[in-house]
Amino acid sequence: MKIKRIQDPVGIIDIGSNSIRLCVYDGAARVPVPLFNEKAVCGLGEGVGASGRLNPAGVEQALAAVGRFVALSRAMEVSRLDVLATAAVRDATDGPAFAAELERRCGIDVRVLSGAQEAKLAAMGVLCGSPDADGIVADMGGGSLELVTVRNQDFGDHVTLPLGLLRLTDASGDDRSKAAAIIDRHLKTLSWLEQGHGRTLYAVGGAWRAIARICIAQTGHPLTVLDNFALDSAEAQSIIGLVSTQSRRSLEKIPGVSKKRVPGLPMAAVVLDRVVRAVQPKRLAFSIYGMREGQFFKRLPERIRSECPLLSVCRQMALVNARFPEHGEELMAWMAPLFPAEPPAHARLRHAACLVSDIFWGEHPDYRAEQAFLRILRLPFMGVPHGERVAIALAVYLRYQGDEESPLVKKAMQLLDDDAIRRCRVTGLALRLAHTLSGGAPNLLRCTRLLVDKGDLVLEVPAANPAFVFENDRTFDRLARAMGCESLCVRRVGGR
Repeated sequence: MKIKRIQDPVGIIDIGSNSIRLCVYDGAARVPVPLFNEKAVCGLGEGVGASGRLNPAGVEQALAAVGRFVALSRAMEVSRLDVLATAAVRDATDGPAFAAELERRCGIDVRVLSGAQEAKLAAMGVLCGSPDADGIVADMGGGSLELVTVRNQDFGDHVTLPLGLLRLTDASGDDRSKAAAIIDRHLKTLSWLEQGHGRTLYAVGGAWRAIARICIAQTGHPLTVLDNFALDSAEAQSIIGLVSTQSRRSLEKIPGVSKKRVPGLPMAAVVLDRVVRAVQPKRLAFSIYGMREGQFFKRLPERIRSECPLLSVCRQMALVNARFPEHGEELMAWMAPLFPAEPPAHARLRHAACLVSDIFWGEHPDYRAEQAFLRILRLPFMGVPHGERVAIALAVYLRYQGDEESPLVKKAMQLLDDDAIRRCRVTGLALRLAHTLSGGAPNLLRCTRLLVDKGDLVLEVPAANPAFVFENDRTFDRLARAMGCESLCVRRVGGR
């Protein structure tokens, strides 16, 4: 019997200079959640700078890898398969023949991206996860480096440079000083890089994500998730400069860094260091979204692209995991009187916490709060700064009566100021009250009202409705105290 899927998946094969990757995504999602992700390292672009031709050994590996990925895609019944080739195929004299052979063997269309197209897709990838991105996107692959300005959910000046990891290593003879000079020579021609001064530089690419892991370890950052990890530009430069001078043996000792990435890390650090020096951003942010995610985002209908990525993810999680998915919107409206004159950015985080506040109901009660906290902290696709991620996690943790004195929680709370912690506390305790009142079922909260009346926190419930006969919970008074009130007053009013 054939099972009908809600939405057919979409696939993207990215033929890069160093590796080839297949990503299959849920075609209905606003945020590209990978259903399948596999990489084959082929070194297709090794030697292209010197010979002008693709690496012969890499060609054979690439033909086999793409053949496998096409077969997997068809087995997964993807509704659309985009096959994109980048710098190596674009620049090699035998690139067209290679693309034609792929098309002949696999029965596919191969799109060889221009430098401008690759740069714009990288920018769209960052905007997919962070619509408010403001600064310059730098995407380094094996064959090229793309730079593009982003602001107001759009991109502007852009360039592609022959400064990918493989290309630069070949051009410099793996000499880091020569590489730095080559990089500076290219960057000095780009007067528009000054647009990035004092803004954000978004680093995209696998080698730079490995550097992000080192930055996280060196700074003792509370979260280990890479997406939207950011740090001050000066602090970033000190660590990146150190990586650029390290030996392979020293880098191998750093926990969390892939051994396969180690050989290229010093050169990748040289590129990032020179770009940071040229752009002079206020901060450096690492994005897990790049060209593939940009292609995914580009294909979405406008009505889906316009959605907030955070709230879209949270709604999807609630739809799949919550007992009553529609309850999240009720929670948001019900506790609104506790947050008068709330800025949109704060409302967005509270909304996210409301949406996911019941998706952990199936966890063991003894570990429910901790599991909720950890899972929200570690989700790889939320597209929010780390402080906002902690805020959502803390609110849901407190909804499940989590202990704020937990060392794990206190460490993460270092990313929040006192006002943010207070908002999380009020949100989490209000969620606790709401779920106790309603059992998580929809429509019941509409019969009640939560308000602040002359300095008192008041809960109005219908006197004649037996659903609202409940024992007082000390959590209710904790909510009142978090609001600056002594206790919660339950006021029973007429009607059902």
